[in-house]
Amino acid sequence: MTISPFFIQLRSAYEAEIDDLTFDSEGRDVLRQRLADRRKELGFLLQMIELSPEMVAVLFHQGFSFKLPAVMDNLISFESDELPEWDSLADAAQLTPWAKDLSTTILKEPQGAWFMTVAAGLEYMFGKPDPKPAVQDTDDDEEEDGDEEGDDRLDEQDAEEEQAARLREDAGADWMVEQGFDRKDR
Repeated sequence: MTISPFFIQLRSAYEAEIDDLTFDSEGRDVLRQRLADRRKELGFLLQMIELSPEMVAVLFHQGFSFKLPAVMDNLISFESDELPEWDSLADAAQLTPWAKDLSTTILKEPQGAWFMTVAAGLEYMFGKPDPKPAVQDTDDDEEEDGDEEGDDRLDEQDAEEEQAARLREDAGADWMVEQGFDRKDR
């Protein structure tokens, strides 16, 4: 799965926004209440659609269901000015009834359709593990345990996951071509 710099940057900002909303100062999970409060501020937040889409996109947290992951994997490979139209994602990203109500207001805005595509991409990525490998702490003083067989199994699993990701990416690219978009070179 290839993620564009645009979505990489927004992903971390979106995750930080969700984290900020999740717990209060006493450590209680207040995400549901804070999202409900934030959704009431939609009128004010509309002016932030272009400058800080991640701050508005949290309104749609848990408001999507993704039926075609390959299409979504392909979507997040695009830069902000290359994104497909929101209407072309109807089969891939479906809204819950409450999110559909919010989208009606947003889609009336000049950049509303662009924003909905961005919001779908951000929420899709939020539900997936970060593809960046974890940084391993290696000390020169530590010796390896010599479990080469375990390393081979991990390599095989990584190769299988990489192949599956490529197949999803290719399927998403094929679907985008069917929708009238040019194939994006890797």
